[in-house]
This record gives sequence, C-alpha cells and structure tokens, in this order.
Amino acid sequence: MKFTRSHALIATASAAALTLSACVTNPNTGQKEFAYRSAIGAGVGALGGYLLGDLVGGRNDRTAKIIGAGLGAVAGGGVGYYMDRQEQKLREQTAGTGVDVIRDGDNLVLDLPSSITFAVDSSNVDAQFRNTLDQVATTLNEYPNTYIDVLGHTDSTGTDQYNQALSERRASAVANYLSSRGVNSARMATLGYGESQPKASNATEEGRAANRRVEIRITPVTQQDVNAVR
Repeated sequence: MKFTRSHALIATASAAALTLSACVTNPNTGQKEFAYRSAIGAGVGALGGYLLGDLVGGRNDRTAKIIGAGLGAVAGGGVGYYMDRQEQKLREQTAGTGVDVIRDGDNLVLDLPSSITFAVDSSNVDAQFRNTLDQVATTLNEYPNTYIDVLGHTDSTGTDQYNQALSERRASAVANYLSSRGVNSARMATLGYGESQPKASNATEEGRAANRRVEIRITPVTQQDVNAVR
C-alpha cells in the first residue's frame, strides 16, 4: 500500500500543529524515548508530529486488510507486554548497527539512517545492511499482530519533486525487502515525505545526513481495532 506526501500532509496536519516529539535518553534506563513539547517555539531537530498521527491509509482500512489476511490482534491487557518483548528483541538485534529503536507508549519506531541503508542517491538496500533487516524481519514475523508503516525521508538537496520520489522509492524498497523475508504485506504501508519532515538542520552535512532516513513505525493491532471494523 503506497501513499504520497499529499496524503501525509492531510492526515498529519492537526497532530503536527499540536505537538512535536524529540528523541531523548532516559537517565534511568539508558533507552531512547519520546519527549513531547508544544510546537510553539520548538525548533528544528524534533521528530515530526506525523509519528503521533493515524496509521498510513487509516486504521480501519488497514485493520480490515489484516483481518482478511487471517492475522489476529493483541488482547487489551497484553499489549504492553507484547510490545515490551518485541522492543527487547529488536534492541538486541540492532545493537551496534546504527539503528535507533525508539519507544513511544505502546508503539515502536526504528530509525534507519541512509548512511547504513542506501548509497547516496540510491534506493537499493545496501548489501551490508540486509543482514540487519533479516533480523528485523524475523522479529516482525515472530510478533505478527502489529501494523508496520515504512516512512521515507530525504534532506533538502535537490528539487522537492525529486526528493519526494526518492523518499517513496526508499520506503518501498525497505517494505519490499521485509516482504521478501516473509513479513505479510497486509501489515505494511509505505509513505514518502520527501524533505518535508527534517529532524535536524539542513544547513550542515551532519544535519542533512540525519534527515536522509527511513523509519519503521510498529503499532499493535488491538482487539478494539478489530471490533471497530466487524
């Protein structure tokens, strides 16, 4: 399921207007978490409010496809534990790879920087990164009761149109690779944001490198989601 940035702007405008989320490290656990703050006065460097919005394509539509694929849901009281176990496994598998595993409530976000996933100006998954994606796919298959949004981003170098297309190709490349490793395509949707959601300043090479990324958002499918479409 592929969506363009026009879908994203409509779906996330209200969320982005209300809050932005920054990735911080919990001093007690050493793990990365989201810290929310008012968008008023918030500068470049916060992860966009799009991560707080609805699933790509809409929750009910995605849930219907998951039900049609014969996949189930997590019972209400077990959601936190289910995501805890998945988070732990993903952290173990991606340790030392450059991938950030970020916890936001019962959601997980994997931040995949392009420096380890794609060559410059390419949408072909780097051969050296495929082993890491293989491990991620193994965990996604082990915990099948989740939605998976694959979100592509670029820096501001080049035209907006080119960057938009590149971000879409990169998101699709990661999703297609996961699908080739057995992740059910009914769980996944892709969306390209182009250069519209920077998390760092595009004025420096370091900032531009941080903005060239793919994010995988993992959201639990709950029994409430399933009941809503039955």
